Amino acid sequence: MPAKRASKPITITLPAAMARKVKARVASGAYESASEVIREGLRALDAQEAALEQWLKTEGAARLRDLKAGKAKFVPLDAAFDAVIAKIGKRGRRA
Repeated sequence: MPAKRASKPITITLPAAMARKVKARVASGAYESASEVIREGLRALDAQEAALEQWLKTEGAARLRDLKAGKAKFVPLDAAFDAVIAKIGKRGRRA
């Protein structure tokens, strides 16, 4: 009986810009194949999701507890966004 393959071929469709990026990474020699590029992208996505999950369990939960206990101040998203934009604008004027 033949051995089972460790990998399974699939077909994906990418927007032209993404396909060019995959081909460029292979052409650069950084990857042997388009499959390697996609596998690396999935590993990066897994790592990003794991990091977010860990943050939510630790820092996010702690911040929520502080907010509920009145130890932290809630800032509406629009107000926080406006403050960031204002700060960026001040930096631009100083340059």
